[in-house]
Amino acid sequence: MDPSSYKDLQTSRGIKFHYFYSPAQSSKPTLLFVHGFPSNSYDWRHQVAFFKEKGYGLVVPDMLGYGGTDKPTDPEEYKQTLICKDLVDILDAEKVDKAVAIGHDWGSKIVSRLASYHADRFIGYTFLAVGYVPPSPDFDYEKVTAMIKQAVGYEIMGYWGFFSEEGADKVIEEHIDSFYSILYPQDPRSWVTDMAPSGALKAWLLANKTGPLPGYITEEEKKIHTSILLKGGLAAPLNWYKVMTSTIAKDDDKNIPLTSYPLPRVPALFIGCTKDYICLLPMHKMSFEKLAPEGLSKVVELDADHWVMLSHREQVNKELEEWIEQSVLKA
Repeated sequence: MDPSSYKDLQTSRGIKFHYFYSPAQSSKPTLLFVHGFPSNSYDWRHQVAFFKEKGYGLVVPDMLGYGGTDKPTDPEEYKQTLICKDLVDILDAEKVDKAVAIGHDWGSKIVSRLASYHADRFIGYTFLAVGYVPPSPDFDYEKVTAMIKQAVGYEIMGYWGFFSEEGADKVIEEHIDSFYSILYPQDPRSWVTDMAPSGALKAWLLANKTGPLPGYITEEEKKIHTSILLKGGLAAPLNWYKVMTSTIAKDDDKNIPLTSYPLPRVPALFIGCTKDYICLLPMHKMSFEKLAPEGLSKVVELDADHWVMLSHREQVNKELEEWIEQSVLKA
């Protein structure tokens, strides 16, 4: 991604956001790409190359805590209401009235809240790996973790506890190769035993275990990604989990009226991953189909792990382009 295409903006609350920007050509819409953990705008490199060549407008930020964007350590700064306003400030600065929002991982949570708070600014929503996340004003991390374990047979969010611990950032930074190898494993089923259960990820790191990279990430890409992470440190990115294991996120959701729980009546796309053993496709598909607009929603299932925009870049790009051309622009 061309460094000269990046900009910096101080948003209305005083946060500096660093983002890739390419203006739309002719009648093409602008796409807002929102990454998750532990990522940055670099995660969207394959989508940027594809859609920029076709003339689409692109806004691709380093999200709060990552890359060239500010890295506050107070979890309160990571409220979804605040982050959504930051992104709208960027759209305003670039004079983008309406955009298509595309999220992955925690980015899907932000895209979900953009639909709750700023529906007038978006003509379509796409969710990768993680589907639409409805407001959860009664969310209880411990209860939800236990409930899902009973339903599927293993914990899928146990690592949230470790990420919320004091000093977790230092453990990760000191074992960055070990961390990277379990976040991006060659065998995605290793998440069932070595990442998802409570205590498993911390034990993996402290033992300094490593494994081979998947074929869709080169050693050079790993080097670039880890250098960006280590430059900023992991203390700020882990706040994306602390807002969930505390009461911050659920208190933030209390301001959303029940009428805004379903997605707005614009096209919505969910690209689910059959080999994602934490963001389980059946669960996310069910929630998406329940709350997405009837007749305007689409589900695509790919035989992929969590990092679908990397591993299945051609299919993701193709599905996105077809959906935009055939659904969003004709809605």
